[in-house]
Amino acid sequence: MGKVYTKTGDRGQTSLVGGQRVSKCCDRLESYGTIDELNSAIGLLITDCDDEHDVEFLTQVQHTLFIVGGYLATDNNANSTPSSTAVTADMVAQLEAEIDRMETMITPLRLFILPGGCRSAAEAHVCRTICRRAERCVFRLIECGAMVDECVTSYINRLSDYLFVLARKLNADTGTEDVTWKK
Repeated sequence: MGKVYTKTGDRGQTSLVGGQRVSKCCDRLESYGTIDELNSAIGLLITDCDDEHDVEFLTQVQHTLFIVGGYLATDNNANSTPSSTAVTADMVAQLEAEIDRMETMITPLRLFILPGGCRSAAEAHVCRTICRRAERCVFRLIECGAMVDECVTSYINRLSDYLFVLARKLNADTGTEDVTWKK
């Protein structure tokens, strides 16, 4: 790799994978930038996780998000042949299996909960909300004509569910009660 700075973005443009120059404000950059933000927030969450299984699973998620970011950084519009992604239905199923596993460790949800509890649970909730924003960005990109593999959108959708359940599990692991919403 060369220098970190290239000075080519100083005027509000950057290059997609493949070399196409686009505005730094375009929907494609917003989508993969938000995925990058999510990946960074998960990195922070990992520093506060004590369960080795959670750390390993979250690290695997980070690797997948790096793939998603690269995929979204590639111009896939209605006039081009969509690039393939390494995100698969099996990866979505792994998230679902992990959600199912963690749900056996927590009490059933009976009330709305507020983001919070122990520090790691609060961080998981922040990750969840960033994930939901990333999902909205990706669907905005699709509405603008970009082709996005269904496994990518399913993975991001399921990931936010995983992060919600993980937050509840992290509270349970530390003996911290979920913060319930009161009218």
